Amino acid sequence: MTSILPARRPGRLVALVTAVTLLAAPLAAVPATLSAPSASAAAATSVTIKKIGTKTAPYQKKATVKPSVVAKGKVSVKSKTLTVKKSGKTIAKNKKSVALKAGTYKVTTKVTYRTYKLTSAKKKVWSATKSKSKTQTLVVKQGKKPSRTTPVSKYNCPSWAPVKGNQSGIYHVPGGRYYKVTTPEECFTTASAARKAGYRASKNG
Repeated sequence: MTSILPARRPGRLVALVTAVTLLAAPLAAVPATLSAPSASAAAATSVTIKKIGTKTAPYQKKATVKPSVVAKGKVSVKSKTLTVKKSGKTIAKNKKSVALKAGTYKVTTKVTYRTYKLTSAKKKVWSATKSKSKTQTLVVKQGKKPSRTTPVSKYNCPSWAPVKGNQSGIYHVPGGRYYKVTTPEECFTTASAARKAGYRASKNG
């Protein structure tokens, strides 16, 4: 007696192929995941020009401004310079630092640099010199007037702090008998400020 086996249904074959395909898909994605670190390593090499923050200059003096640059990874910075303009006029060009009094300026930071790659023998292969620049508005504020300061010369105090305090602990005011010949150690805005600092008035004017 001959038995007849039922024929396989095409639908079952299609389902089997689909299941195998789905199981293989995650395996195919593994190489892409493994290659991610190299892309991250490339991004780690960078040169960034940061904004220079608002500065405050000491009263009637200047504030020193320098470039703000951050370099990361396989890079060597060759130069960092500033070019400064005020009211359209260039007052400093390609300087490592600039002393600025209170005011508003246009400041351009320029950086030149080279990047490198390591060979299998750990030798550095350098790129050509690259550069980038960034322009910003910089505000330098005027510091508050202090009650005391340093002399501007051997015998003179600044006009805004005319009271002389000498090393003997005596202060002299303008018009006093020994005022012009006194060598000041410190200068004060008022006689009261000198007294608060520990000085006493000259008995001879």
